[in-house]
Amino acid sequence: MDKPFRILGIQQIAIGGPSKQRLKSLWVDMLGLTVKSTFVSERENVDEDICSLGQGVHAVEVDLMQPIDPDKKPAVHTTPLNHVGLWVDDLPKAVAWMTAQGVRFAPGGIRPGAAGHDICFIHPKGNEEFPLCGEGVLIELVQAPPEVIAALA
Repeated sequence: MDKPFRILGIQQIAIGGPSKQRLKSLWVDMLGLTVKSTFVSERENVDEDICSLGQGVHAVEVDLMQPIDPDKKPAVHTTPLNHVGLWVDDLPKAVAWMTAQGVRFAPGGIRPGAAGHDICFIHPKGNEEFPLCGEGVLIELVQAPPEVIAALA
């Protein structure tokens, strides 16, 4: 089946916990990742440090997340491996094509993500109308910038 898009590689993994500082003790202090920026969103109930593993277009983002309010949703800390992000060469075409094939997307549609790239999420659970899903894993599709598309295509 011909697809109007390509998955180019892993863009990120997101790890949630009750304390971002405890996550940093391992990922930054012990494993040597670099904190690039911080993203805080009340709407998404997240306070995250965006870290980098590797360099250039081959770098993988590792997001260390804690909830702003542990009693609110989304509960970014209740699933330690919160989600996996995949680079996509044409996000709008990917979403349109996958939706037509029965893939369930999480609410919110395509929108700017924490790192500045357009994103959307494949829902971890299917339903009658859209049975294809992440089968328990939240999957983020991330629009790859031109330099990533050129390097990974």
